Amino acid sequence: MKLDSSKYPLLTLVDEPKQLRQLPQHKLSTLSDELRDYLLNSVSQSSGHFASGLGTVELTVALHYVYNTPEDRLIWDVGHQAYPHKILTGRRSKIHTIRQKDGLHPFPYREESEYDTFSVGHSSTSISAALGMSIAAQKEGKGRKTVAVIGDGAITAGMAFEAMNHAGDIKSDMLIVLNDNEMSISENVGALNNHFARILSGSFYTNIREGSKKLLSGVPPVKELASRMEEHLKGMVIPGTFFEELGLNYIGPIDGHDVNMLVDTLRNMRNLKGPQLLHIKTQKGKGYKPAEADPIGYHAVPKFDPSVHSLPKSKPGAPTFSKVFGEWLCDQAADDKRLMAITPAMREGSGMVRFSKEYPEQYFDVAIAEQHAVTLAAGFACEGLKPVVAIYSSFLQRAYDQLIHDVALQNLPVLFAIDRAGVVGADGETHQGAYDLSFMRCIPNMVIMTPSDTNECRQMLHTGYNYNGPAAVRYPRGSAGDADVQQDMQKLPIGKANLLRSAQKIAILNFGTLLHNAKLAAEQCDTTLVDMRFVKPLDTELLSELAKTHEHFVTLEDNAIAGGAGSAVSEFFASIGVTPKITHLGLPDEFIKHGTQDEMHAQMHLDEQSILQKVQKLV
Repeated sequence: MKLDSSKYPLLTLVDEPKQLRQLPQHKLSTLSDELRDYLLNSVSQSSGHFASGLGTVELTVALHYVYNTPEDRLIWDVGHQAYPHKILTGRRSKIHTIRQKDGLHPFPYREESEYDTFSVGHSSTSISAALGMSIAAQKEGKGRKTVAVIGDGAITAGMAFEAMNHAGDIKSDMLIVLNDNEMSISENVGALNNHFARILSGSFYTNIREGSKKLLSGVPPVKELASRMEEHLKGMVIPGTFFEELGLNYIGPIDGHDVNMLVDTLRNMRNLKGPQLLHIKTQKGKGYKPAEADPIGYHAVPKFDPSVHSLPKSKPGAPTFSKVFGEWLCDQAADDKRLMAITPAMREGSGMVRFSKEYPEQYFDVAIAEQHAVTLAAGFACEGLKPVVAIYSSFLQRAYDQLIHDVALQNLPVLFAIDRAGVVGADGETHQGAYDLSFMRCIPNMVIMTPSDTNECRQMLHTGYNYNGPAAVRYPRGSAGDADVQQDMQKLPIGKANLLRSAQKIAILNFGTLLHNAKLAAEQCDTTLVDMRFVKPLDTELLSELAKTHEHFVTLEDNAIAGGAGSAVSEFFASIGVTPKITHLGLPDEFIKHGTQDEMHAQMHLDEQSILQKVQKLV
C-alpha cells in the first residue's frame, strides 16, 4: 500500500523506530492519529486482525519511542495487538499482504524481523519469555531492557501467573505492560490517577521508598511495619495489591490512549530495578466507532469499506462445522440437563453463542485456561455430569497432560469437540491443527472420530456424547461439501468404517473432510474408497478383508503423516503380518505457513488434482 505523504506527513518520515525517536514528543499524538488511520485503511483493504491493533496504537508508539528497540527486547502477547508494531518496524509497505500466502506473517515472527524478538500465536507466553531474556541481559551486563505486553485475556492463563511468581522471586529487571481493554475501571482512570502514576513511577517516590528501606534495615520490626504500610496505602487507592504480593512493583492503571502520559511513565519506569507491572486501560477498536461498539465482530475482519460502518455479510452457503456443533449442543442439552459445555474463551469461534444464551447454567467459559478446562470436565464427569469440551486443535496441545492424566487415565466420559483441525489457513503455523490425531492416537481409552461432512459430524458428536469413556470428534474450520444435516441423531457403531466404493488392487482409506477430494481419483482410477470415520479404534475387520484383495493402500488425512491415522493403518498391517504397499498422503514434517485452506492443501498436494495424479501413478 503506497503511502500518501500529504495524508500521512509524519508517518511518511517513520520507516523504523530510530526515525520515530528523532521526532519531538509533542508530535507523537498526531503520529498516533496517522498510524491509526493508516491501519484502518490498510486492513480494510487486505483483511486481518483489526480491533486489537486499533487499541494499541499509542502504546506501540510510546514503547518504541522510549525503548531502544530492537536492542531492547519487546515481546507482544498475543500478536493480534502487533499490527501497529509491524507498521513502525520496516514492514509498512507490506502490511497489505498480512495473513496472505507469501505475505507478512499474521503474528510477530522471528524469521520476519529483528524487531520480532519472540514468535507468538498462542497467548500467555510473553512473561516467561521476557523473564528469560531479562536474566540473559543481566548476565550480559550491557543494560539491555526487556518489555512484555500482555492482554487482560492472556493474563488469565496459569502460565502467566507462574512467570510472574518466578519474576517476583528472582527480582530480574523487566517491565510487564498489562493492556486492559475489558475490566471495569472507572474512577481509577483520570487526571488524579495519572498524576499518581507519575509519582509512583518517578525517581522521587522510588528514592524515598528505597531510602526508607535502607534506613530501617537495622530495625526489623519497624522495617516490616513500614513495608506493610506501603502495601496497604497503595492497595487502598490502586488495584495492584495482588501483583505486589507476587513481588511486582505495580503502577497504574493509566490511560493507554494518552501517548504523552505513556511516554512520561515509561521513561520513569525504564530504569527501575526489579520486575515492574504497568497497568494501562485501552479500548478495542479505538478510533473507529463500529469497532468500538462491536470489538468481537471486528476482531478479525474480511475486506470492507470503512465508510459503510458495517462488515459485509457472508454469502449463504453450507453450514460450518462450528455452527453444526453449536446446534447439536443446544439439541442435546434440551434432552439432557447433565450436559455441561466448556470453552477456553472461544465462544464465538466454537459456535456457542446461542447455547450460552439459552443454557447459561450449563455453559462455562473458563477464559484462556485450557488445562483447567480439561480437568474441570474431568471433575464434572466424576460426579455423573456429561461434559463437552469445545476446543481448537492447536489449543488442546496446551492441555495434553490433563487429557492423559485427568481424563483418559481415569477413563472418564468427556467429549472433546475439536475445532480448527487440519489446515486452518490465514493464522499460519501456530494455529494449524496438524497434530491432534498423532498426539491423541497413542493415548489408551481414547475414541477418535474424523467426520467427512457436517452431517457425519453431528452423528459423531451424538455418538461420542453417549460413549462411556473419553471421545474426540475433530473437524476443520469452515464447511465441507453440501451434506444435508439430519436432525435425527443416531449412535454410530464404534470403530466401523463406511465402504463407499468397491474395486480391486488399490484402496483409498480416507480420514476426515478430504473425502470429497478423493472421490475423483477413486472414480477415474477405479479404486476402492473407504470413509474410515474412526482413527481409534480402526475398523480392523474391514482392513483385514481388503488386504486379501488389494495390493496398494492410499491413506488420506488432514493431519501430520508422522504418527497420524495412516501410521495406524501401517501398524495394524504389520501386526497381522501382511505387507501391502502403502502410500501416506497428509501434512509433511514441517510447519505449515499461512494462506487460504485451498492454497495450503494444493501446496501440500492434498487437493483433488494432486490426489488424482498420485493415484494414477499407482495404477
